[in-house]
Amino acid sequence: MSYKVLYRKYRPDSFDSVVGQDYTVKMLKNAIITGKNAHAYIFTGPRGTGKTSSAKIFAKALNCSHPVNGNPCNECESCKSFKDSPDIIEIDAASNNGVDEIRELINNVKLVPTSSKYKVYIIDEVHMLTASAFNALLLTLEEPPSHVVFILATTDIQDVPITILSRCQRFDFKPVNKEAIINRLKYICEEENIAINDDAIEEIALLSAGGMRDALGMLDQLSSDDKVITLDEVSNYFGSISSKKIDELLTDIEFSKTYELLSILREIKESGTNYSVFIEKLIGELRKLAIDIKSGKAKHDFLFDDIYNMIFNLNDCLCNININIDPYILIEIVLLKYLNRDNNLGNNLGNNNVSNNREKEYNPGNNDDLGNKTINLSIDSSNNELGNNFKIDLSTRINNCFVEVAKEMKVTLSKSWEDFLNFLMKKDKSMVSLLADTIILAASSKYVLIESKINSTNDLINNNINRLEMYYFEFSGNNLKFAAVNAELWKKEAEKYRFNLKNKIKYSYMTEDEENLDNDNQNSSSSSDNIEDVAKDIFGTFEVE
Repeated sequence: MSYKVLYRKYRPDSFDSVVGQDYTVKMLKNAIITGKNAHAYIFTGPRGTGKTSSAKIFAKALNCSHPVNGNPCNECESCKSFKDSPDIIEIDAASNNGVDEIRELINNVKLVPTSSKYKVYIIDEVHMLTASAFNALLLTLEEPPSHVVFILATTDIQDVPITILSRCQRFDFKPVNKEAIINRLKYICEEENIAINDDAIEEIALLSAGGMRDALGMLDQLSSDDKVITLDEVSNYFGSISSKKIDELLTDIEFSKTYELLSILREIKESGTNYSVFIEKLIGELRKLAIDIKSGKAKHDFLFDDIYNMIFNLNDCLCNININIDPYILIEIVLLKYLNRDNNLGNNLGNNNVSNNREKEYNPGNNDDLGNKTINLSIDSSNNELGNNFKIDLSTRINNCFVEVAKEMKVTLSKSWEDFLNFLMKKDKSMVSLLADTIILAASSKYVLIESKINSTNDLINNNINRLEMYYFEFSGNNLKFAAVNAELWKKEAEKYRFNLKNKIKYSYMTEDEENLDNDNQNSSSSSDNIEDVAKDIFGTFEVE
């Protein structure tokens, strides 16, 4: 007898053997028990979650002579002949998606069942039907003959027209939870005498992402060898990453081992691990560490705020990855931010009030990279210390930037920004990690507004703004005031700017606590009659509603 793959061999033949869909199964069983059957159903959910299997079980139960508790008995003539029954018609819409195939289906619908109570049409991947095919199906789907039941299945419910959805009872299949997959895999391994470690089963369940079919497919591939299946084999075969490797990575971050950290990231990348799998696994381990910190059982010396910010930085990184950029470069930058925390960022990762004696003020006189060179910013002679506790008035700086905002200044600064970051690489790498993805939003002769795609990074930049301004003065000789603005605030301020232009409201310099600017050029350049042109000139391609 030829070998049958595991997901086919262990395909459920009753509702009780469907894994991880308890609510949906209960509703379908109730429909069989009460006899309240609809004429059309649609099953939707991720791949490998039991949609097609449940459709076949439901079709079998509909025609079963003696259903047991909503399940097919699998003993009557109808159940035994189910696979060969001409009254159960399975259609793959991916390869039969034209209007001609649907018209043929409609013509055959009128024919009564040969030996069953119902003629059941199971249309898999129904979202692949063409618009014309959907239209042809509408009337028949709404008012089919009493002996016909339609069961549609799809992984992309958003591609199914609402006119189809409104004619069907909808059942949503959820991703199978990890524990249910683990239990099912253990059962199958016992039945098939497959030797496998528990941590390897857990890794397969994690990689399957809620798909039971995917989990069984991976187990099938690994079981082709007679060796005991280990976690390392699963990781190497499917490009995953072990918890042990994540622990080593966290240790390198804890002790600021830059080269070791980069080496592990390079190893993970070269192993073929998908960046999203890596980030998901890392965030999972960070979550466990955060819980351990709160319960006093942490084995790594991290502050909770560090872990909190790292998780959201990694999630933002995942959401903002550009397909034209190597994702691992962005991951490197995010993780490098958390090295040398005592010397650079300290606990300024979103919380300046954390104690533990780990917070240090920035003093250019003690910075080896600056060669013990003290720089006079000539901004405020009374403010000699450049500690990270300095707070800026963000709204004031945005206002003051708009007083003399000019497109030419933005263009000039944007052209030299990359050169400035290269200059910073030799001075302060932690500052580079903050500014790596920043762009120039607006600029004047005195103020510059910048934006990072990661919201929490904008806060970190503002917490270290004196360092940025000092370095920029050393780079260019210009005393510019900087402020980091997130996308939501920038949109709000841009709309406000346009409103002020339209109503001829002029911007005037506002005084910050630490300075007293001359009120020269009090009138903004907003006196132009062509308001839209002025706004577009200032914001470039930025669209203001």
